[in-house]
Amino acid sequence: MIQQELQKAHAAELVRRAEADRLAGQALKARRAARRSGRHDTQGTVRALRDRFVHAA
Repeated sequence: MIQQELQKAHAAELVRRAEADRLAGQALKARRAARRSGRHDTQGTVRALRDRFVHAA
């Protein structure tokens, strides 16, 4: 009986953690959207290819 109660408590903790992670993700998306709306940039930024590759010797 105790094992079943422990399992239920563990499952409830996992659900709480998943909900907290989901809310954190939503908050991050909202902050990003707010920054973009201030710049009138709906798609985000595109980096130049020069930043991605190093020059050959």
